[in-house]
Amino acid sequence: MKAIGYQQSLPADDPRSLLDIELPEPTPGPRDLLVEVRAISVNPVDTKIRTRMQPDEGQYQVLGWDVAGVVRAVGAEVSLFQPGDEVYYAGALDRPGANSERHLVDERLVGRKPASLDFAAAAALPLTSITAWELLFDRLQIAEGNESNGQRLLIVGAAGGVGSILTQLARQLTGLQVIGTASRGETRDWVRDRGAHEVIDHSQPLAAELQRLNIADVTHVASLTHTDLHLAQIVEALQPQGRLALIDDPASLDISLLKRKSLSLHWEFMYTRSLYQTPDMVEQHRLLNRVAELVDSGVLKTTLGEHYGTINAENLRRAHAFIESGKAKGKIVLEGF
Repeated sequence: MKAIGYQQSLPADDPRSLLDIELPEPTPGPRDLLVEVRAISVNPVDTKIRTRMQPDEGQYQVLGWDVAGVVRAVGAEVSLFQPGDEVYYAGALDRPGANSERHLVDERLVGRKPASLDFAAAAALPLTSITAWELLFDRLQIAEGNESNGQRLLIVGAAGGVGSILTQLARQLTGLQVIGTASRGETRDWVRDRGAHEVIDHSQPLAAELQRLNIADVTHVASLTHTDLHLAQIVEALQPQGRLALIDDPASLDISLLKRKSLSLHWEFMYTRSLYQTPDMVEQHRLLNRVAELVDSGVLKTTLGEHYGTINAENLRRAHAFIESGKAKGKIVLEGF
């Protein structure tokens, strides 16, 4: 089968950084689905692994953890799906990625594809939806419902993939006042369109930007990028006993700044359940089905930002370079082989 992989960690503009290759057909394990990959999207995790993880000598590393496709075969113990089902998922970080014509995934990590979306639009959603859902409801422990209780959520980096769906979830499913950050006119409009009540500029001091809008402080912060650069401002903006959740990988973080206000710190990593085979791993199946229902009922919309064409090495290198530029808006998708 066709696939895209790499053997050396190289810059995205190097033609050898991602290569068109041929790999053997995979065989499903007991709880696996064999999925015909129709569309994928590209995430920062792809670029991080490409630049940090060198495959074993002579081996190829295949990236890609956002998929929409069709089930072609199932393992002996599969009960949630059958061949012919249209699905979407983000998979598991410790298994080969989905930049290939066919892909294996544990059924507990898979949801039914939103019926109202084509494969490209659906592929933009799984990883970011799981991350945003777990961050909002599991880590920050926000309750669903219209009651606000005076709670305000600041989303730092609201125009990116996770921010684009987190903004929608917070606005549509909770009573939070949602404040997103974006630094360019185009991305500010994108964040407003996703439902933010207010948008501020993260290239300026965050606390001052909030005060400009007569917002004294916030009760919750979701920091999705450059947490180390913004930490002092985040602490200043948070109410005493507020909650901070992050998803990025700062080299260091001075959490002593949180002590005076008794702020709590929460890390969200959507691959925890699959990496540790937690007893509640099937929750990712359930939440993806819930997201599909919300999309099909018009409550949520896809976060597709750019369509980069066919799934091949050249287009994937271009997508990796754009993500590494830090200017991506929404999700980059590729479709078909």
